[in-house]
Amino acid sequence: MASQASGRKSVRLKIPLSTEDLRSLEIGTVVYLDGLIYTAREGVYKKVLEDGCEPPVDLASIGNVNFHCSPAAAVEADGSFTVGGVTATASFRFAKWMTQWLQRSQAKVIIGKGGMSVEDYQNILVPAGAIYLTTVGYGTGALLGRGIKAVKSVYWIEELGNAQAMWIFEVENFGPFIVESDLDGNSLFEQHGELINANLEKLYAGLKAPALARYGETDDRKDELI
Repeated sequence: MASQASGRKSVRLKIPLSTEDLRSLEIGTVVYLDGLIYTAREGVYKKVLEDGCEPPVDLASIGNVNFHCSPAAAVEADGSFTVGGVTATASFRFAKWMTQWLQRSQAKVIIGKGGMSVEDYQNILVPAGAIYLTTVGYGTGALLGRGIKAVKSVYWIEELGNAQAMWIFEVENFGPFIVESDLDGNSLFEQHGELINANLEKLYAGLKAPALARYGETDDRKDELI
């Protein structure tokens, strides 16, 4: 299901996403999801890929969406969990595991914060037929939490803790997320970064010489440290 709001395309898709679903997603599209997703980040990756532990469940049978996040979960009296929010975490930190993980899990969608490098998209996600969805700004954890309808199961929580455990969530109208990379490895952040950088020199035009030049202040972008 697709809609157009404020000039930006919005779609709602059912998990698992098909190749046709993925191919239809252009960078910048707003995405909402229905179905089952799982969380996995460095704690899970290390256990499975480095320590040789079998995943606690057949991941491909759950779905094909891996969320990099830290759930804010409370344990109820009956032992069940209530999730108030989910805070996405930066995916670039997990790049060294992603090639193996995508092969092992058959994940086709990675959700996280901030995206990954264009090189990672081209060398890791594109060969796996996968895309990247990014969260919208900061402070959206509670908003995303509304889309979690149930915790189906959680694994390795005593060993890894809430943030690193593998959670299986049933989600409904879960989002908003933005398509940061598509199946061809195009990156929304990279494209907009190029547009910004193309005009950045204009910000320096007509400025006085740096007042603290003797301490390293500079207006030469080649000398800047970020």
